[in-house]
Amino acid sequence: MSKIIGTFSSRDSAESCIHELRNSGFDNNRISLVAKGDGAQAQGRGDRGGGAATMGMGGGAATGVTAGGVLGGVAGLLAGLGALTIPGLGPIVAAGPIAATLTGAVGGGLVGGLVDMGIPQERSQYFESKVREGRILAVVDADSDKVDKAARTMRDFGASDVETH
Repeated sequence: MSKIIGTFSSRDSAESCIHELRNSGFDNNRISLVAKGDGAQAQGRGDRGGGAATMGMGGGAATGVTAGGVLGGVAGLLAGLGALTIPGLGPIVAAGPIAATLTGAVGGGLVGGLVDMGIPQERSQYFESKVREGRILAVVDADSDKVDKAARTMRDFGASDVETH
């Protein structure tokens, strides 16, 4: 199993890509997203995604971060969506398998979670910096026969920094 990882500059691009991946046969439990949450930006926008679970870490620092405010309709596409506070990164929202990985690796931050998923340390640090800049990170688990399809789909919908690990 390979991990295809990339970043999106907009929520709409990420959401469109997830729709296409699902229509192409990729299961929800193989697609993960991470986005930086800004409590002031997200607060009060409501949950347009169909029910986010809040996993507030660090004394409520994630208060006000909602799935609807950051990931919009993507929340309804993927299971396991929640708000976390990651040391050095601040509040984020995560959906898919990475949400569970990050919950268990909060001490190691996003870098630790990505390393646990098989992304090399140096590249994990790079992708954390992209999330810090406001990009949406996507990780897709793909069998060897679907790696090219996943990478191509991500690029077709505007993903940058697409890599396979």
